[in-house]
Amino acid sequence: MSRKMLQFVRLDQAMPTKRAAETRRKDFNEIYEEWPESDAGDQASRCEQCGIPFCQVHCPVQNNIPDWLKLTAEGRLEEAYALSAATNNMPEVCGRICPQDRLCEGSCVLEQSTHGTVTIGAVEKYITDTAWEKGWVKPVKPEQELAESVGIIGAGPGGMAAAEELRKLGYQVEIYDRYDRAGGLMIYGIPGFKLEKEVVERRVSLLEDSAIVIHRNVEVGKDISFADLRAKHDALVVATGVYKARELSCPGAGADGVLAAMTYLTASNRKDLGDKVADFESGLLNAAGKNVVVIGGGDTAMDCVRTAIRQGAKSVKCLYRRDRDNMPGSQREVANAIEEGVEFLWLSAPEAVLHDSDNDATGVRAVRMRLGTPDASGRAKPEEIEGSQFVVPADMVIAALGFDPEDLPVMFDEPALGVTRWGTLKTDFRTLMTTMDGVFAVGDIVRGASLVVWAIRDGRDAAASIHRHLQTRTAEEPQRLKVAS
Repeated sequence: MSRKMLQFVRLDQAMPTKRAAETRRKDFNEIYEEWPESDAGDQASRCEQCGIPFCQVHCPVQNNIPDWLKLTAEGRLEEAYALSAATNNMPEVCGRICPQDRLCEGSCVLEQSTHGTVTIGAVEKYITDTAWEKGWVKPVKPEQELAESVGIIGAGPGGMAAAEELRKLGYQVEIYDRYDRAGGLMIYGIPGFKLEKEVVERRVSLLEDSAIVIHRNVEVGKDISFADLRAKHDALVVATGVYKARELSCPGAGADGVLAAMTYLTASNRKDLGDKVADFESGLLNAAGKNVVVIGGGDTAMDCVRTAIRQGAKSVKCLYRRDRDNMPGSQREVANAIEEGVEFLWLSAPEAVLHDSDNDATGVRAVRMRLGTPDASGRAKPEEIEGSQFVVPADMVIAALGFDPEDLPVMFDEPALGVTRWGTLKTDFRTLMTTMDGVFAVGDIVRGASLVVWAIRDGRDAAASIHRHLQTRTAEEPQRLKVAS
């Protein structure tokens, strides 16, 4: 069925049906039901087809959003998928987990004119899920095979995107990851209710079907040296992400029951994947029957509170020092959490973790905050209100305060690998090459903790840069040999 565009004048904004909160809080399945083609096409037809598409401008991978919305409205879904996949290696992942309210949808002209944004993320998910169902997603078959090989450290979104793009160019690609499954945070960090694991696993299988070799349970600097990888490959990509949790720095932070967010989420995701997790079985990393307090206001904090609800926590509270309008996490995720029974304590900051004589956490002493003048981030700076302390009961306290880079020069035993004052890898912003010739870096290890879609963008850019680097080197090789002789 072909539809005319600009239908926002007669069609209201609509999202796929969301499962009832009482139902979805009992499992880790995705919360949105599948969209019928008629609904996806109707919502796509609301697009205004702007002359300057701000949705595309504010998409990190510059998706051709108005074009594939038009193709969807016209019922040309295979073409819509081809166009979507041309700029994004994982459109079905981004359609599920991107904070569209801060990116494409937040920049939609219809949103600014109060007509309600086009539901871009839901259409993107629908297009690619349909493509998988219809068999339109195919392994990479390069037109020519190149002799050069590229090694990629890290099988997260940045590494996976770089690998696929390099394989399209014909390079021999090998990925090295320290975990037993590929996918990085998409597997072990993001819960199934936002991103079901089979969605990631089929992308990993697609890479392997494309003759990309993935080495699992291989830790660089321990199981294989960085120097050996440089000697083996013509170029390297460092895509390790950032995993060092920022610790809670207040009295009582060392009490039993105080957990790092990633430790907690990894255990839950492993359990969801069918693994046996001893610390979960013992109750240490299981929120069932407990009063849970999560400290933080980003997307990781939202993942923690919603996971605790599903594990059967007695109560779940989120402590955040600013108000809702100033939190960094997706507003859509906050709304979902509230629907599912999470209580938010806005303008509240932890002063101490209270514990008993056995060092078991019993509560969090917090203080009320008010917002003052803007700080370096541009957001209003939180200030304590004197004498406003209060106590929140807690058997489990989860610190979701963000992540810092691990010390890669030490881990890799490679002091020549330059880092910034924040511990991220130094790169040339035009080429993404590090301080070492032929070694590139992408994603969070360069940007700091960021979004999956930015890692994908970096992976694509690095692949193009590596291709230029290797082709230039190949072209210069005969001349160097001539001079040497």
